Amino acid sequence: MSGHVTLMRDGAVATLTLNRPERRNSLSDGLLTDLGAALVELRADAGTRVVILTGAPPVFSAGADAPHARAKTDEERRRIFLENKSQFRRLFERATGALETLEQATIAMVNGHAVGGGWGLLLACDFRFAAAEAQFWIPEVDLGVPLGVASTTRFVRFVGPARAKEIIMGCHRYSAAEAQAIGLVTRVVPGSELEQAVNDYAQHLLKKPFRALAEVKARINAIASNGIPVVNAMTEGFLDRG
Repeated sequence: MSGHVTLMRDGAVATLTLNRPERRNSLSDGLLTDLGAALVELRADAGTRVVILTGAPPVFSAGADAPHARAKTDEERRRIFLENKSQFRRLFERATGALETLEQATIAMVNGHAVGGGWGLLLACDFRFAAAEAQFWIPEVDLGVPLGVASTTRFVRFVGPARAKEIIMGCHRYSAAEAQAIGLVTRVVPGSELEQAVNDYAQHLLKKPFRALAEVKARINAIASNGIPVVNAMTEGFLDRG
C-alpha cells in the first residue's frame, strides 16, 4: 500500500487505515485508488476473515478532498464539481462497492468525525462501531453540491426517504448516540474502549463458520438492494477460510 492507505494483518483479521491525517483522512482520488487496490487484494486473501476499516487519528474521514471542496464561492464550487465529479464519483463508487461486497465481514471503527463521503464510506461496512465523541454530518448541500448517488442510495436504504432527506438536506450534525438511535451506528463506546470493543467483536465473528456468514451477508445485501434473495449459485466458489 502507499501512504494513503495502510493494510495490517493480525491472524485472520485485517485492518485498513485511511492514512492522510494531515488532511483529516479526506477522500482524494489517490486515497480512493489505494483503498480500491487494498480491497481487491483482500478479496483474494484466503487467510483474512474479518476486515476492520478506520482512520488515522483523530478523525475517521473529513469527506471528499475534491477540488470543489476548496472553492470560495457557490458558483465556483458548482462549476468545479461538474467538471470533476465523474472521476471522483467513479473511484468512490468502485471503492464502496468493493467494500460492501467483500465476502469477509467488515467493521468500521469510527474513531472520530465522519463527514460527507466519509460517512457514506462507513455505511458500506457490515458493522459500525463509533467512539462516543464522534460526530456525523453531510455538509454537501451547505457547500452547494449534491451528495453522490452511492451514498444517497445507502442512506435511503438504511433509514428510508424521509429520514434520508432530513440527514442530507438538513446538514444536521449527529452525535454518535443519535446516529445509533436511527440505525446508522451499530454500537457506541467511549473512545478509550473503541479498539478493544472492535477487536472483541472481530474475534466473536471469527468463531462463526465463514461460509455461512458470507452467504447470509450476500443474501441480506441483495434483499436490501433488490428486494429478492440471492440464489445459492451466487455464493458458490467462496474461498476456503474455514
